[in-house]
Amino acid sequence: MTQLVKLARFLISLAVQTKTSTVMHSLRCLPSYAALLAALLFVLAGCNSSEGTQVKMPFSGKKYMSDARHFRAVGMGQSANLSVAKSKSELEARKSMAQQVRTNLQVVSDNYASEVSGAAGAETLERFQSLAREVTNTTIGDIRMLGEDIRQLDDKTYRVHVAMEIKKKAMLRFLKSKAKNDTKIAELERAQMVMMLDREIERLESEE
Repeated sequence: MTQLVKLARFLISLAVQTKTSTVMHSLRCLPSYAALLAALLFVLAGCNSSEGTQVKMPFSGKKYMSDARHFRAVGMGQSANLSVAKSKSELEARKSMAQQVRTNLQVVSDNYASEVSGAAGAETLERFQSLAREVTNTTIGDIRMLGEDIRQLDDKTYRVHVAMEIKKKAMLRFLKSKAKNDTKIAELERAQMVMMLDREIERLESEE
């Protein structure tokens, strides 16, 4: 706004100090001055915007979002130790992926709820949901790293972003294997869980 004040004062002094003929000429030029003032106002308003500056995070595009065939997740970790920062980012991505798997399994269990009724059925659905925790706690070979972004900040710490993906079929097969080999699950519950996972795997294959 300081520039605008200076320009206004200049115009006033120009009108006062010049001769009448010069003033008339200056008045004819006022539309040009008005346009200049409007342009300055627009520029300064943009510079002083309170909305802030948009920041594009690594791996924020559509190709890093889950789709009908893949679970995808992005994680961020920060630490003075690069290895720790990487571990934090991978754990964050796994947690995000686990949440997506839980949501997906809820949909699957809802679809087949009518086929697993009674107390045993309720227990099956509860155990079915708990399988998603394995995504966070277990190394899954089919998870693929899509990208890794490493930056050292001004305070000498490291900030790491990672993007991961796994095919939904591969994830369901992993969960099926975990269910089949879990001796804590009763035989009937195990059979029902395997049945639901098999049905979902078949559905995904039919849509390819």
